[in-house]
Amino acid sequence: MIGPGELLRASGIESLEQPEWLLLVFPALIGLVLAARSRPPALEWSAFAQASASGARSWDPIRVLGSSLRGVALLALAGVLAGPVGVHRAPPEPGYGLDLVLAIDASGSMRAPDTEVAGEWVPRLELAREVVSRFARQRAAVGDRVALVVFGESAFTQCPLTSDGRLLSAALQRVEAGVAGEATALGDALALAVRRALGARQSDAATEPGAGRLVVVLTDGKSNAGSLSVELATALAQGEGIRIHTVGIGSEIDAGPAPRTAASQTTERHGVDVDALRRIAAQTGGRFFHARRSGDLREVYREIDTIERVTHSRPARIRHSPRPEPLLALAGSCLVLELAACRTLRRRLP
Repeated sequence: MIGPGELLRASGIESLEQPEWLLLVFPALIGLVLAARSRPPALEWSAFAQASASGARSWDPIRVLGSSLRGVALLALAGVLAGPVGVHRAPPEPGYGLDLVLAIDASGSMRAPDTEVAGEWVPRLELAREVVSRFARQRAAVGDRVALVVFGESAFTQCPLTSDGRLLSAALQRVEAGVAGEATALGDALALAVRRALGARQSDAATEPGAGRLVVVLTDGKSNAGSLSVELATALAQGEGIRIHTVGIGSEIDAGPAPRTAASQTTERHGVDVDALRRIAAQTGGRFFHARRSGDLREVYREIDTIERVTHSRPARIRHSPRPEPLLALAGSCLVLELAACRTLRRRLP
């Protein structure tokens, strides 16, 4: 059976700021009980037995119903005076956890439809968007700031560091394969991701020192474009103390053409440069993950989410917002029902 507490929480009321106001309802309820027990003015009737046999009652159910509705309305109004509030528990203030930059490979090979989801072949990038979007929202929800870097033949910032999970999801949905060119400029992407993490820390005076900086790179191929080498970008991250986790999606060798589907044409696939990704992760204190199948990618990001946790120096923010509306609606409904019962079911002759 659902109690009053559960009903209040279901309506958005989690606490009362001034519960002492509820004491006012007791005198009013006592008055209602006394009024219900008193007998209204009536004519003397000598044949009481015959009246009872014909269906007359010694108590009026409509009157009891009206008094009960009035009592509930008074209780609801007392609850309004008690200050009902809803409690919203927001994540810790952004900037006091991790600054996380997600670098996503959007080169032409990411349109290869060789990942199977729910029995259908979908492009690699479509699966990556789904998994990375969920990961970004989870990290933003715990107070971390997340940025998005997209790279192909060149690299650019798709979304700066933010704690808005919806903004991150919307930015990821706009990423298409080939949007930054067909090749893979991994060195440029790493350097830009490091700069995004460094720039935020240096410009944000309110951010505590010692909070983590992290880059997660997802790619399906080898670095074959860009103006910066992978080694130089890795040395930059290592010198600044930024960890890089690398995620390779696909096989380690060139696999030839991808499966042909009705919605896409044959796309050439390229093998993952496992050795290079391992070196990047090892030199920066990160880890290398390999996702060979569609289900592997979800497990990879789930593991990264588990190992990359920081203790926030500030607790979660708790906000109180007034919520008198449900109780006012209840009081108004009870009074309307009382009037309807007394004016229709219990009409009196003048």
